[in-house]
Amino acid sequence: MTLRVSGSHLVDEEGTPVRLRGVGLGGWLNMENFITGYPANESSMRAAVREVLGDHRYTLFFERLLTSFFTEADADFLRDLGINCVRIPVNYRHLESDDRPMEIIEDGFRHLDRVIRILGERGIYSVIDLHALPGAQNQHWHSDNPTHVAFFWQHRHFQDRVINLWEAIADRYKDNRWVAGYNPVNEPGDPTGRVIGPFYDRLVKAVRAVDPDHVLFLDGNTYSTDFSIFREVYENTVFVCHDYALAGLAHGGPYPGYTRGEWCDRNTLEQTFLKRTQFQRETGTPIWVGEFGPVYTGDPAVDEQRYQVLRDQLEIYDAYNAGWSLWTYKDVGLQGLVYARGPYMERFGPFIEKKARLGADRWGSTMEEMADVLAPLYRLIESEFPSWDPYPWGQRYQVDDLLRHILFAQALLPEYAELFRGLDDDELIALADSFAFANCVRREPLIELLAENLRR
Repeated sequence: MTLRVSGSHLVDEEGTPVRLRGVGLGGWLNMENFITGYPANESSMRAAVREVLGDHRYTLFFERLLTSFFTEADADFLRDLGINCVRIPVNYRHLESDDRPMEIIEDGFRHLDRVIRILGERGIYSVIDLHALPGAQNQHWHSDNPTHVAFFWQHRHFQDRVINLWEAIADRYKDNRWVAGYNPVNEPGDPTGRVIGPFYDRLVKAVRAVDPDHVLFLDGNTYSTDFSIFREVYENTVFVCHDYALAGLAHGGPYPGYTRGEWCDRNTLEQTFLKRTQFQRETGTPIWVGEFGPVYTGDPAVDEQRYQVLRDQLEIYDAYNAGWSLWTYKDVGLQGLVYARGPYMERFGPFIEKKARLGADRWGSTMEEMADVLAPLYRLIESEFPSWDPYPWGQRYQVDDLLRHILFAQALLPEYAELFRGLDDDELIALADSFAFANCVRREPLIELLAENLRR
């Protein structure tokens, strides 16, 4: 028997409350630019690399990367740390192709099956998270979106494909007790707020017809912050909030202090958390923070402030018995508990530095890169279009998205792909193996902070 919702708790088959505390496995079955160091969105990056490597060697590299990125050694580390849950983001492209919609790719489940199995063998639950949907469910790179438009909400065809995909996923894992549940839509961004509610109604009904037992983890609209779109409290459902702290972002700080004119301290963190979880507390449903976590800079003084942000958030979650999933487990140095070193960083390190200089990745951007070049444009937009307030985050973020995180990032794609040229098979394997646990650097202050909290 799998986990189920009982009032404001998740409970196991014996009725014992289970508080899911873990990490997100970002950058694996759904790759992200800041996590593995490439520019733009995953499918565009893969196309550029395939053009350089050819089909066979492209497959060699990415299969090795998916295999090395998470193994028994990673699962052992998380178990020993005290983690009891891993949220696994998945790009739909592993399980369904755009040129053959509605046809499930059976082979696409290989890696997901493997990781769910090795986690379960160690008593760790998995939450399957569809992170990138056909047409893109939000406006940003992490839904594998090459534009700033979430077409998923505009086309019933995309929605039908996701219903079909979740029916297949639910059928495959309906008897797996170590799958804690299904997180069908990561960070939806329906600009109208009118499509998502009826879509969730359809989705819940379809999944429940296949698998009536597993917990559904449903994100609120506007990147898991708006729960007004729910028209009912579905049974056996966790309504998932995301709780990134402004002071913990790349452009954040100091802490306590002001970030872009907004004060942030422990009280601010708690009030923000209470606002983001008001729906859960009013409906008496479990609180689970599906994503949160600071960005680290390499500056010891700044990073100590980021650790304090995290420490304060964890204490708040403890006080309200909230479960959580820290973003993210492994990367190239921005947030991970462990991060890659070796041949990959030696070869791509200078390129990653160039991306940082240009501010081409939203998640790693301070919003101040290329200020001398872009500031006049910011002023022009503000002056000429003062009432323009685009969804979801307003004028300044939208301009940055269009210029740096799309235009600059896409212009960088050929340069990234060319770094693969001339490498033999052994060198490609060495690049991929840079992400293997044994080859990674441990972020010890973060690990100890988490271990201390998990021991309570």
